[in-house]
Amino acid sequence: MIGPSSSHTAGAIRIGLFARKIFGKNPEKVLFRLYNSFAKTGLGHGTDKGLLGGVLGFNVDDSRIKNSFYYAREQGVAYNFEYLARDDRYPNSVDIIFMDTNNNVLMEISGKSVGGGEVQIDKVDGFNTDIRGDYPVLIMVYKDQKGVISNISKLIQDQNVNIATINCERKEKNQEAVLTICLDSVLSIETVEEIRKLPDMYMVRNIDKLEE
Repeated sequence: MIGPSSSHTAGAIRIGLFARKIFGKNPEKVLFRLYNSFAKTGLGHGTDKGLLGGVLGFNVDDSRIKNSFYYAREQGVAYNFEYLARDDRYPNSVDIIFMDTNNNVLMEISGKSVGGGEVQIDKVDGFNTDIRGDYPVLIMVYKDQKGVISNISKLIQDQNVNIATINCERKEKNQEAVLTICLDSVLSIETVEEIRKLPDMYMVRNIDKLEE
């Protein structure tokens, strides 16, 4: 890995990389809000470079991490960092906010580095999640309604893929909901396309587990 710290550097890279995969496309502009320990020691440990490098698609052993600022400018990705202290946030935590060039927020992802390079994505657009990158994961945003989870589960079962964990979060009945399903193996492109065709399915991401 690119050091010096597994939690402040490698963990930061993995959070950024996972956030990019959930966002699903090349970013135009990104705001990073670093909290507590990330904010206090992040500069010395390269946390800022790690987060930005991950968002650019670099993995933990990519030597380009050290020059993330240069590669962001080369790719036309605008970025900014804020450093904050909050008692209600985990010591090594960050909000990654993807925006367009007019500063409209497209997606906000919150994550934390829990030690040894391990990470957790705990919020996607304000919805609670528990995504750790140790399993392939299917992430869906859709309109809350009867039968959605059973329809998705049947499509997964039809491919003979086992579900490891499942988590559904909604704010109000019949409004937007987020469903995350960790799987024992990655779904086929064909199955994912069938899920995308379900009514009122706003976003579907099929993400392999993070590399060790």
